[in-house]
Amino acid sequence: MRKYLCSTLAILTLLVSAAAAEEPFYQAEFIFPLHDQHNHAPGIVQCENGDLLASWYRGAGERRSDDVAVFGARKKKGEAQWSPPFLMADTPGFPDCNTCMMIDHRERLWLFWPVIIANSWESCITRFKVSENYSAAGAPKWSREGIILLKPDDFSQPATKRLDELVAQYKGRLSKRDTDEIKLVRERLGEKLYQRLGWQPRCKPTTLPSGRILLPLYTDTFSLSLMAISDDGGETWTAGQPTLGFGAIQPSVLRRNDGTLVAYMRENGPGDRMRMAKSTDEGVSWGPVVQAKLPNPGSGLDGVRLENGDWVLVYNDTTDGRNSLAVSLSTDEGKSWKITRHLEKQAAGAYHYPVVIQGRDGNIHVVYSYFTTGGKTMKHASFNEAWLRQGE
Repeated sequence: MRKYLCSTLAILTLLVSAAAAEEPFYQAEFIFPLHDQHNHAPGIVQCENGDLLASWYRGAGERRSDDVAVFGARKKKGEAQWSPPFLMADTPGFPDCNTCMMIDHRERLWLFWPVIIANSWESCITRFKVSENYSAAGAPKWSREGIILLKPDDFSQPATKRLDELVAQYKGRLSKRDTDEIKLVRERLGEKLYQRLGWQPRCKPTTLPSGRILLPLYTDTFSLSLMAISDDGGETWTAGQPTLGFGAIQPSVLRRNDGTLVAYMRENGPGDRMRMAKSTDEGVSWGPVVQAKLPNPGSGLDGVRLENGDWVLVYNDTTDGRNSLAVSLSTDEGKSWKITRHLEKQAAGAYHYPVVIQGRDGNIHVVYSYFTTGGKTMKHASFNEAWLRQGE
C-alpha cells in the first residue's frame, strides 16, 4: 500500500510540474542601465551551472572608433539582476565589433568577434577566445585564443555570373551609386586578398549531429555569406562555398530532421524580405538564395531549433525601421510561421540584432540591442513556448 501511495504521489507531482511548465511565462530586464556610448551586437550562452553570460561591443562608435572593445555581463542562476559589465576582449588601437558565443560539447566557452584592421568592414579578421573556466564572477579565464584565417576556393567566376544576372534583372533601376559599387565589386572579386579578408561573425555557431561546427560569416566587401567549418572541435577551420545572393548577409542556420540546413539571412540589398538558402552537404555548399516570406528592413535576425523540433525566429518584422521586434514560431521546420508575438513594438527607437537560445530548463532567452534617445543598452527577455503560442 505504501509503495502504491508513493507511486501515485510521484505521478501527481510530475503532472503538477508539467502543468506548471505549460503556464505562460515572460520576463525582461536591461542588462545594464542606458549608456551614452554605442553598445551593440550581443551574444548569449547558458553556462553549465545555469548562469547566463552575455557579450556585446562598446565604444564611441563602430568600425571607425578605435576604442571599441568587447564587454560581457553575467546573470547568476536564481538572481534577478545582471552583474556590472566586464571587459572580455580588447585589441588596443583597433575596433573589436560583432560578438557571438557558444559552449561546445566539451563544455568550453567560445567567443568570436572581428578585429577591424583599417577602420573598414572589408579589413576585418575574425578572432576567437576559448575558456574552460568561466563560472566564477567576472570575465572568463581564457586558455586559448587565435585568428580564423580562411582560404575559400576561387569564387570569382560563379559570383560574377550571378552578379551579371542581378544587374540585368534590375536594369533601369540602378542608381549611379549602385553602378559604382557594382563596378568595385567586380574588380575585387578577382583578388585573393578580398576573397580571404573581411569575413566576420554575427549569429551564433551551429553544431551538427556529426560534430561539425558551422560558424556563419559574412563579408561587406561583396555582401555574401559562407560557413567557417571545423570538424576537429575548433582546432582548425576551412571555408565553405559562399552563398551567391548579393545582399544576403549574417546567416542564422537551422537544421531539419532530414539533415537539410536552412540559412535565414538579413536583406542587405534592394528587397524587403529575409533571404534564405539551403544546404544538403552540412554547410559546404548552398543552393539558390531566395526571398523568404518574412519581412526584413535590412537588420540582423537569429533563430533556434527547440528541443521539441519547433523553430523560433527573432527579427524586425518591418520593411523600414527597427522599432518592432518580433518572435515567430514554426511547427513545420520553417515551411510556415503561423504564430508571432512582439518583444518590442514602439513608435520610435531601434530594438535589433537579436540572439536567441533555449536554456536548460526549456525557456527561451533573447538578448538584443536597445537604442532610445536616452541611451543604449542590451535587453534580455526570457519566456517559454506557452507564452509564444498565445500569439497576439
